[in-house]
Amino acid sequence: MQNLRFDTITLNMAELGPESPLPVITAELDQPYRIGDGVPEELQAAARYGQVPNMFPYLMQDGYSRERTGHRVPAVVLENSKLRAVVLPTLGGRLWELFDKASGKQLLHTHGTLQFANIALRKAWFAGGLEWNIGTRGHSPTTCDPLHTAIVKTPEGHDVLRMWEFERLREVVFQVDMWLPEDSDALLTAVRIRNPHDHEVPMYWWSNAAVPETPETRVIAPSSEAFGSDYTTDIARVRPTDHEGMDATWLVNSAHAADFFFDIEPGHRHWIAAVDHDGDGLAMLSTSLLRGKKLFVWGQGDGGKRWQEWLSPGAGPYAEIQAGLAQTQFEHLAMPARAEWSWVEAYGNAKLDPAISHDRDWDGAVAHASTRLEDLVPDAELEDALAEATRNFALAPEEMLVRGSAWGALESARWRHSGREWVDETGTPFPQDPTPEAIEQTGPWHSLLDGASFLGAGTFVAGADWEELLAKDGGAEAQFHLATMKHARQDLAGAIAGYDSALVGEDLSLRSRVLALRGRALALLSTDQPDEGLAELAVAARMDPSNLPLLTEAMNLSIRHGSPAQALELAVEAPAGLSDVGRVRFLTALALAGVGKRQAAAQILREGVEIPDIREGEDGIAALWQEVCPGEPVPARYRFGMH
Repeated sequence: MQNLRFDTITLNMAELGPESPLPVITAELDQPYRIGDGVPEELQAAARYGQVPNMFPYLMQDGYSRERTGHRVPAVVLENSKLRAVVLPTLGGRLWELFDKASGKQLLHTHGTLQFANIALRKAWFAGGLEWNIGTRGHSPTTCDPLHTAIVKTPEGHDVLRMWEFERLREVVFQVDMWLPEDSDALLTAVRIRNPHDHEVPMYWWSNAAVPETPETRVIAPSSEAFGSDYTTDIARVRPTDHEGMDATWLVNSAHAADFFFDIEPGHRHWIAAVDHDGDGLAMLSTSLLRGKKLFVWGQGDGGKRWQEWLSPGAGPYAEIQAGLAQTQFEHLAMPARAEWSWVEAYGNAKLDPAISHDRDWDGAVAHASTRLEDLVPDAELEDALAEATRNFALAPEEMLVRGSAWGALESARWRHSGREWVDETGTPFPQDPTPEAIEQTGPWHSLLDGASFLGAGTFVAGADWEELLAKDGGAEAQFHLATMKHARQDLAGAIAGYDSALVGEDLSLRSRVLALRGRALALLSTDQPDEGLAELAVAARMDPSNLPLLTEAMNLSIRHGSPAQALELAVEAPAGLSDVGRVRFLTALALAGVGKRQAAAQILREGVEIPDIREGEDGIAALWQEVCPGEPVPARYRFGMH
């Protein structure tokens, strides 16, 4: 039996909600890793290369709640006699289920409750399944977005699921082809990234698989050493089987959250597996380009357990095994001009002998797993699959299932406008016929390309040719967007001058005027002018009182820059309903503590504060509790620290 069908599944989930209207312009992407002794210089150089200050031109996805109801979600099912795979094309193309029929086990951590949380580069993320991460370190900007999705028919008559998108940070096109051969024990995936530019771009890719964590689950990879960190210590060379006095290859042995990037020697076969007490569990194999293999654990502390329950309520503990282009996730690789990179990944049940896989003899466990995985998917078969996928990459889709964003179509138009050669779209077409959503996303930018006067846009773009077109237009809306683009790349003096030019324009819309004032305020704060910056930020917030992201930003920055009283004023003035939002309630309590009203702050915390977009590792609620409720243990619901 071989089957590929378009279907739906029911998930208990909240609405993703609207994108934030605030352009992402501050330098806010911090590198969590510090590199210690024993790390090769080439890794250190790769860690310094390709860093970005923020996620501009993307907008944040922070409009979700924790109020979940049943939703019918589009799904593509690939099934044969051995496996059933379920893919969610409207949610980043996530491989949501991989069910092994012989053992009756789900090889991925999957569940019926999908909860968005603030983990990804654009905030919204959800736990479970296997996701695709591109661009820069972190969960991908496309992880909660629809991907263009279609069925491709091969010359042999086989069905291939194809998903693709234009990634706006690195301005590249990526695609994921998935197929399940008849009677195959492994699901095959081919990934292709294309750099259309005449210059190199920093590149990052990691395929992250969530796997069930049991007391007996062990992770095996073909290396005795790794580059490890627990997010508080420097990255250093470690032995996972003897780390901090325990064997960290058993998931439950890690007291706190930790990363282990296995140091697999060049030329060695690339794989990683997480197996339970029966020897069953997910094996991830790849062709050689996908070199990196990683284990991530949340740890057994209160914070790690709280995070897992927060992310997948009622679904039990999990860990992640991952595969990436670089050896570690603190690196970017230089992708040459006009380059095309591709590789194949395979996922299936490792089916190891538990007596060997769980023995203390690490080398014996590795040798056994290596032999077993060669039986599961021979290396030669992976190479043949890559050759087959390469031949099929340019096949035109037979049947479109889901539309992705309109940004690829705009990028194609931009390249044509400038007379440059864009990628061949035969296999990955970006539809030019506009939908209402596409018109809202990109309509003003198409008009600018066509020579019309720029009347403003609620979305943002990046690139020198866009700046030239906006400068040529010269209107107040164009000046605002130019200033925003300069701000995003940290030209603060140029940004302030641009905001000033835009704000004197009589035809600047109220929306853009608010954002220009907000941008100018943030630039002033970044140039050590806190009094003027905070004053302008408050003006912007009061001009658009229903703008929740702006209100919380203004309150947060007021507190951070020593003016909790201003934060309280903004909270009091907020329209009915906004003051009850979890983030606003927490910031109100923080501001109350800042002006010496600790009992009032404690009362808010005791009544209960839930922040749907609390950040991974954010421990501010617990810290405030300890300040205003001294001597009282922090309630479990407020323990989000991972150490």
